[in-house]
Amino acid sequence: MEAATDKRATFNELLRVRTKNASLRVIRLFQQLPHTGEANILGRQMLRSATSVAANYRAACRGRSAAEWYSKLCICIEEADETLFWLELLGDANIVSKTRLQGLEQEYLEIVSILAKARKSAKA
Repeated sequence: MEAATDKRATFNELLRVRTKNASLRVIRLFQQLPHTGEANILGRQMLRSATSVAANYRAACRGRSAAEWYSKLCICIEEADETLFWLELLGDANIVSKTRLQGLEQEYLEIVSILAKARKSAKA
């Protein structure tokens, strides 16, 4: 049982760091967006959702119950998917080149996948 707890703690710490680092990448992208109305609106939405993933995952790890953890995890998945949407929209609107966004989009696809798998495991 102790090994499973250690494994879970390691997983949580790695994902906390990963979601925070992804948020920092989004912050850097936001700082480099052109100063136009549409870039500002889309950028702020992306910034809000990306930082929400990291903040809510951190809160989930400090949850007081399994139900609270699960609830926060669901929020994380929604926010990570929303971040993907804003990244896609920035590329589709030619505000940022799609090539430049590829790495960040891949990171959020992986985060969504990892979180969805964790949610599915928790529900089982």
